[in-house]
Amino acid sequence: MKKVSILVLAVFLGIITSCSDATSSYDEVTYFTMEGDKLKRPTDYRKWVYVGTPTTPNDMNNGKAAFPEFHNVYIDPTSYKHWKATGEWREGTILIKELVSVGTKAAVSGNGYFMGDFIGLEATIKSKKLFPNEPGNWSYFSFTNPGSKDLKNTATAFNTNQCNSCHEGNAQDDFVFTQHYPVLRAAKGAGEGITPENRSSRPKTMVIGEWEPSAPTPANLDLEIPLEKEALFAYLKSGAYKEFKTQEKEKHPSTGPHTQVGLPVRVFMNDGIASSLASNRDEHPMGASIVKEMFNKNGELSGWAVMVKTQDGSDNGLGWFWYEVTSTEDSSALAAMGNGVNGCISCHQIGNRDMVRTSFPFQD
Repeated sequence: MKKVSILVLAVFLGIITSCSDATSSYDEVTYFTMEGDKLKRPTDYRKWVYVGTPTTPNDMNNGKAAFPEFHNVYIDPTSYKHWKATGEWREGTILIKELVSVGTKAAVSGNGYFMGDFIGLEATIKSKKLFPNEPGNWSYFSFTNPGSKDLKNTATAFNTNQCNSCHEGNAQDDFVFTQHYPVLRAAKGAGEGITPENRSSRPKTMVIGEWEPSAPTPANLDLEIPLEKEALFAYLKSGAYKEFKTQEKEKHPSTGPHTQVGLPVRVFMNDGIASSLASNRDEHPMGASIVKEMFNKNGELSGWAVMVKTQDGSDNGLGWFWYEVTSTEDSSALAAMGNGVNGCISCHQIGNRDMVRTSFPFQD
């Protein structure tokens, strides 16, 4: 008898209570099999709940993306129901990542990143019973077999420092990067009887000119770069930041939304951030500052983007002052200004050096 049939029969007979009766009832259902310390490769996962497909392609990451392929992510249906009912990940949660190569970058619809071939399979499982000593009780597995076209039938867990530390420090909800998956954000704690995709409401599209600070900017700080609107604009127009010893020699195409992806930018760093990056500090000191010159398609200076650390702790981006102005003549042409600008944080939080995404050291 198939697993689904067994589950239906169990519910019918009252062996497994409804989710609303007892959260622990979810924990009795599993979608994976362990053979000793090895995970047997899950099957039929494309019948599960599809979560999303992120990709971080090489040509947007200086040719060295950690994960350059597409990741088709699925979650087992029982864990999804539990997440929807409680907003928490249950004992026995399993997520599957199906790896797909980047194929062509052009189609009749335009240029972009289009899927190529299936190239690998990975899984992550939360289980206090199986992984009591792992952070968050999560373990990570890969069935990808670089030496063969076939996937491995079983996989052993990665060492803790290979996956857990990144997930612990950057994932929004208990080691899961829900900030990048609207399917999971919409379902979190929505309620057992709710079907999120049937709702008509949609969040307002974030427009760069509407980005607002979410934390107060500290006053009376004696920093190298002023944080007051007119003083900062005057500082940038004066070109004082060009005295920073650490600066890019040439412009390069922007990989972020500063003015427009692909237009030229040039980065300048003060000693505070440069020495901190050189020392591989997890968090940069107060006063660490970066100025980015932004140019139009004709190579003319068209504005600046600035980030300044206003406290020692990053506080998930709230400890950074963010600023972007899209004119060299009009100080009111602001795209962002203040601490905790969510639009800036959402992009910079994937940087593994306390919100800093710029490659370092600079190329000569």
